[in-house]
Amino acid sequence: MKNYQKPNPKLWTGRSSDKQLYLHEKIRCVDLEESALLTINGKSFAFLGYACDEGVKRNQGRIGAVAGPNAIRKMLASLSNHFSEEVSILDVGDITCKDQNLEETQRETAHSIALLLKHQVFPIVLGGGHDLGYAHYNGIKKQFPNKIIGIINLDAHFDLRKVTNQGNSGTPFFQIAQENEDFKYLCLGIQKESNNSELFETASELNVSYLLNTEFTIQNKEKVAQTVADFIASVDHVYLTIDIDGFSSAYAPGVSAPSPLGFSLDIAMETIQRICESNTLVSADLVELNPTYDIDNCTARLAARLAYHMISWL
Repeated sequence: MKNYQKPNPKLWTGRSSDKQLYLHEKIRCVDLEESALLTINGKSFAFLGYACDEGVKRNQGRIGAVAGPNAIRKMLASLSNHFSEEVSILDVGDITCKDQNLEETQRETAHSIALLLKHQVFPIVLGGGHDLGYAHYNGIKKQFPNKIIGIINLDAHFDLRKVTNQGNSGTPFFQIAQENEDFKYLCLGIQKESNNSELFETASELNVSYLLNTEFTIQNKEKVAQTVADFIASVDHVYLTIDIDGFSSAYAPGVSAPSPLGFSLDIAMETIQRICESNTLVSADLVELNPTYDIDNCTARLAARLAYHMISWL
């Protein structure tokens, strides 16, 4: 693959022990192009980086998310390892974006995700811009062509902008809707201030389910849980995408589009756990971390903990 970059073992450093007490000691770096190495007994997970913010640039956003995958890896490395020996965790490297060719990057990312799923490895893709969503869905669809794939997006934005010239970080779910008859999409944390009236109209036309950020709260957790449960019951498999800019900037200042009125950690964690434990989740990603604007790596730490807990719950 033209845009593939092998994993860098030097990113996985921290305290040392002879008992794999820390995550960096458990992680195994695997060349994705040597796919035979993906055949592993037991439950296995793989971190795949989407080192690309060309879509953010096209969407007139703040660039910097290209550095997101490695920032998350560095924060994961020092975490304590409480996973059993039967659980394998791999770093399979990055898909990069050369010559501003977002479409080629998306095709290679979709291929890589399908390859992981084919080998029964659970992908956790680290972004990068939310244009990853288009590639990620297509990778899942490639592996499960006859299944209904439901998208659950924790986000401040619908990302349903219509494509004018080229796709970008604001268009992925509109692109998916245009190419798939069974378009199932649930958004949690949508902010009116961040989505114009045309985007709400598009969401209505496409039968998108959503909860506003004023509804996606721990005080409203029963309604949130029922909304998620009803959506999951209507699909075969779930793809979970977590846009870090959906969180309040009190938790996540280092993102492409920060918001002081984003959702809180408690309802997000509870919802993600429910989705992980539903036995329908097949793949997940974390997007829009922008280390350029982070403060003491707190946003990267948040993304790392979310990835860590997803593995725990799965």
